[in-house]
Amino acid sequence: MDAISLIAERRIAEAQEEGAFDNLPGAGRPLELEDDSMVPEDLRMAYKVLRNAGYLPPQLDTAREIQTVMDLLENCADEREKYRQMQKLNLLLRKVGASRHKPLNFEEYEAYYRRMVNRVRVAGQAENGGAGQK
Repeated sequence: MDAISLIAERRIAEAQEEGAFDNLPGAGRPLELEDDSMVPEDLRMAYKVLRNAGYLPPQLDTAREIQTVMDLLENCADEREKYRQMQKLNLLLRKVGASRHKPLNFEEYEAYYRRMVNRVRVAGQAENGGAGQK
């Protein structure tokens, strides 16, 4: 350790002993750390500036929209609205797949999508007792 690090460590230890770090705002709550390990080092600052300005890359914006639609599906009671949201989810997943140069791995969404399809009764099926029955 160099001299500056030793001085800094000593001052931090003294401040801890004096209680300077007690009762700080946010004490006892977990830190909200940003995981930017997947972003190249030379682009991290630019990404942070854009993120702080409220800009999202199109991929993240679409991913957020997919999550919103999935949340709406989970909490929706109206069968017709569920069907519309499922169509929207299908469109968004196709959009993501088309924007990539390789096929989209649907495993994460497929199980959820299938559960929703099984739970939703298309208008008319419930009244007629099933498809094709009258």
